[in-house]
Amino acid sequence: MSMSPAEKSSDTVRLKLGTRNSPLAMAQAIETRERLCKAHGWHEDAVELVPVTASGDKVLDRPLAEIGGKALWTKELDQWLAEGRIDVSVHSAKDVETERPEIFAFAACLPRADRRDSLVGAKSIAAIPQGAVVGTSAPRRAAQLLNLRPDCKVVTFRGNVATRLAKLEAGEADVTFLAAAGLQRLDQSEVGSPLGESEWIPAAAQGVIVLEARANDAETHGLLAALDDPQARAELEAERALLANLGGTCHSPVAVLCEGDTSGLTMRAAIFSPDGAERIEGEAKFAPSDHAPIAALADDLLQRASDAVTEHFCGGN
Repeated sequence: MSMSPAEKSSDTVRLKLGTRNSPLAMAQAIETRERLCKAHGWHEDAVELVPVTASGDKVLDRPLAEIGGKALWTKELDQWLAEGRIDVSVHSAKDVETERPEIFAFAACLPRADRRDSLVGAKSIAAIPQGAVVGTSAPRRAAQLLNLRPDCKVVTFRGNVATRLAKLEAGEADVTFLAAAGLQRLDQSEVGSPLGESEWIPAAAQGVIVLEARANDAETHGLLAALDDPQARAELEAERALLANLGGTCHSPVAVLCEGDTSGLTMRAAIFSPDGAERIEGEAKFAPSDHAPIAALADDLLQRASDAVTEHFCGGN
């Protein structure tokens, strides 16, 4: 069992932040360190970054859903956090499984960045060339694209931002999608065109950095509380509640947009058949503390969907 930050023999390092060892993940960890040091008046050396190579970064030639799902982004960090080798895991919230081990808890959500997808290789969905090859491994992106542009062909595209851009440059696809927030954090916003939310619904939790700690580590929770953004947390909890009520997994083509403020939120969500032929959309309004309308929305979407959609959601019957 690790010592709490206050018990460590040296007070130079106050917290150890675990992160995936990719350029984007490291940028997110660096942002977290900067916010922590600013909030507490610490020197940069007070927060140590501990990189780990995630299983999801090792196998890039198959869709994530085929090789273990979102757990491949978290299992190494989970192990290190449980063992006390790190105090905090820094995650892209959209990569975190809907159901988490009870020994962990979200201690803070950083202010949400741009939640939109960016299209790389064309200025808009309409501007994608007829019959274009589109690279993506995300069921949501593939299904939503095919719903709007059934003439396109989707091929599997995995890897970090640099890897996917290199594949595009090599001609493996004509266009691809990347998260606008990720491009911003890498100072590469110019490579993509953000897609308007009226036409293109983003992923649940996209743009949110979430900090996870051991549930019983009260001191670390106290230190991270200074970074928690109530609006980002309200949106994240609502969007994850939708996924939970849908029984959504990494196989599930689901898109969700949650907007408003901490007094009231509006959620727009859509579920698809993988080929994009079927799209079921709905909306809910609710207070952040009341997720009953979210459960009702999920039930309504599944009730209106055919078996071609519901078979990809554990909650579908």
